[in-house]
Amino acid sequence: MKVYQRLAHAFKAEGVSHVFGLMGDGNMYWMHELDKIGVKELEVRHEGAGLGMADGWARVTHTPGIATATCGPGVSQLATALLTASRAASPLVAFVGEHPTNDDEYNQRLDQSRFAAACETGFVRMNTADAADDAVRKAFYLAKLESRPIMLSAPMDIQQQEFDDDEPYRPSSTLMPSRTVRPDPDNLEQAADMIAGSRKPVIIVGRGAKWAGAGEAVLKLAERVGALILTSLMAKSWLSEDEFHFGISGTYATRTAMQLCEQADCVIAIGASLNRFTTEHNYLYPNAKFVHIDSKPHVMMSGGRSAECYIQSDARAGVEALEGLLAKRSFKQTGYRTGEVRERLANAWEDRTQYKIEPGSVDPREVILALDEAVPANINLFTGSGVTAGFSNILFKRERPIVLASHFFGCIGQMMPAAMGAVTALGNKPGIMVDGDASVMMHIAEFDTMVRYGMPLLIVVLNNQMLGAEYYKLDAHKMNAALSCIATPDLGAVATGFGGRGRLVRNIPELRAAVAEWLAKPGPMMIDVRIATSVLTLPSRRIHYGLDE
Repeated sequence: MKVYQRLAHAFKAEGVSHVFGLMGDGNMYWMHELDKIGVKELEVRHEGAGLGMADGWARVTHTPGIATATCGPGVSQLATALLTASRAASPLVAFVGEHPTNDDEYNQRLDQSRFAAACETGFVRMNTADAADDAVRKAFYLAKLESRPIMLSAPMDIQQQEFDDDEPYRPSSTLMPSRTVRPDPDNLEQAADMIAGSRKPVIIVGRGAKWAGAGEAVLKLAERVGALILTSLMAKSWLSEDEFHFGISGTYATRTAMQLCEQADCVIAIGASLNRFTTEHNYLYPNAKFVHIDSKPHVMMSGGRSAECYIQSDARAGVEALEGLLAKRSFKQTGYRTGEVRERLANAWEDRTQYKIEPGSVDPREVILALDEAVPANINLFTGSGVTAGFSNILFKRERPIVLASHFFGCIGQMMPAAMGAVTALGNKPGIMVDGDASVMMHIAEFDTMVRYGMPLLIVVLNNQMLGAEYYKLDAHKMNAALSCIATPDLGAVATGFGGRGRLVRNIPELRAAVAEWLAKPGPMMIDVRIATSVLTLPSRRIHYGLDE
């Protein structure tokens, strides 16, 4: 058996069923063997898109996504996707080729260990043939333990050597420690004291709480302490069935939510990183003390600040223990849960600001409201980044099984591959992605990949034909905003040219008709919605124009 064959079989033994990437000299033999043993390979048009798909896979399955690239330039194409996955804490293994060990003048030579480090990625090199098993096992172990991308680099000449050990491969799962963390009783008592002393508590839940299955416990705690419920962006719309749920905390909060948050005297964060977006640069909760529950040893808040009480615990176990302790004390209060607050929240999503809508375009707020109504709640949602995210992240309200957002590295262009990977991981269950035109254009070639593999993904492009974030910043500073305008072709026609379906729409009835067409027969489809540039998102109004509505 050749080393590349042993490597392929080791990946299969780790439970790998799908690999995303592009073939080259450095990984082609490994990919050939994977195909022989039944691992499905989805070949992309750009290596970075393959890793982005692996990122999407990891984010919905919480298991390592697998990407691959050849050596040198194949590896260098991974940079932005690696950094995005690292900031997303996505467990990934990227199998990459490496130049031959005996050829210092190889044209595609690259110091891949330094490259990986610059991209916040762990690095494992297979230095000898007999180290093949150890290299694979270590890569998977680190990916799962550290929840980040790991690059497994295999020199081309070593891949071609003989592997003589016929012992069965021992998977990394045999090395994994137990990850259940129980809360410290003293810290629980301190948290209970803080909550009992509060009058207006707020609960912020993140994806850690969602992954831990803490939903029922959170709702029970919120009812007991009279708390409003908010989410981080990564847990958008989760638990929205609660009448005192009022959306995302921070940058994507409504005006009403921000006003209510300013009154909070205690914030209970559960499985949520209290970063600059969640706390709106630390000024959203000016009078609050913080209780933070997370499975990690410690998580700093925005600005390098620590919570007044930090509880390292599995989210569900921590919340159940905290609620039980408060029940034992017979503590229960109304807090925010009054008729007045209920009435304010009922109208919190209305945006009455009027804008002049340019001819041949549609108000983007109406687009999102129409999509949220037309697309059934059982269909997963993927929202991109850039300025248009200010519409989708606020106005999509229905709770859906999976909601992914894309803000980890502050870059555009990464949600399309991630959505494709997520759809694949979920067994080709239909999904809808909403993103801006500049973002979609970065990986437009991957629509071909969607078509080749029959992915039932609807891409709705909020097309303002510009770099929106830059446009409004320039405009707010009375500079030449036209510099950020880049015309796009009819993206519906582009999608059709790739072999899928596409529509160009300029009003809500056309949008509803296009969505209905896709719902009747889910498949690769792109709807190019020409939106008005005059309409500002709530974050843009606040941050760039100083408008409090």
